[in-house]
Amino acid sequence: ADVEKKTAHAAVRTMQAMRLRVKMLTGDNRATAEAIAGKLEIDDVAAEVLPTHKEHEVSALQEAGHRVAMVGDGINDAPSLVRADVGIAIGAGTDIAIEAADIVLMRSDPLDVATAISLSRATIRNIKMNLFWAFFYNTLGIPIAAGVLYPAFGILLNPMIAAAAMSLSSVCVVTNALRLRSFKPKVIQIEKGESAMILKIEGMMCKHCQAHVEKALQAVPGVETVEVDLENKCATVTGAADRDTLEKAVVDAGYEVVG
Repeated sequence: ADVEKKTAHAAVRTMQAMRLRVKMLTGDNRATAEAIAGKLEIDDVAAEVLPTHKEHEVSALQEAGHRVAMVGDGINDAPSLVRADVGIAIGAGTDIAIEAADIVLMRSDPLDVATAISLSRATIRNIKMNLFWAFFYNTLGIPIAAGVLYPAFGILLNPMIAAAAMSLSSVCVVTNALRLRSFKPKVIQIEKGESAMILKIEGMMCKHCQAHVEKALQAVPGVETVEVDLENKCATVTGAADRDTLEKAVVDAGYEVVG
């Protein structure tokens, strides 16, 4: 069974807090996709999707009026990375995915996706702020330097003062831009006990086995919820219990944990 990255849940929560809609596109089977999506609090899931269908999903969102950022790392993600308004490739991904993307993350950390978006937004805010003050400053200063106040008040701007004022304008813009060096992204922390784990279990044959495994896992201290899927032979457990303790409970119940 696939296991989500440690920071995946925090990344999804952070992006949702930024008013971004998060959708999962995966070629994996629906049971696995929905289990992972449930753990990560992703409501919109498209599973068992072929590479061309991923591109169609992105196109459908764009036609509905959305601006789409696609995150991927594999060959099958390349078409949708190209189609999206912004393609984001994981640095450890395949060469073709990296070539197809607009942004390449240096680390394989989902939180960097939220960080990249936050930094982009902060940069645009900074640019707009600099443009506003630059226009305001020049709109005020240039007419004075041209002598607009001279007929009424007899005021002329000394060229040396004008040069110093122009330099000060540039200093203000650059100093404001340098504030981005202290940029720190806001991350929604996931409380202990909110994490979930999927155990792949061999040996379950019937509903009795399912109930037996469920009872064994529920008896482990720190476990909050247990959902056993007999068809896919796996159990999704939420809570603060560690992996070794959960595996031991399953083994003691007479079954084998294979992943």
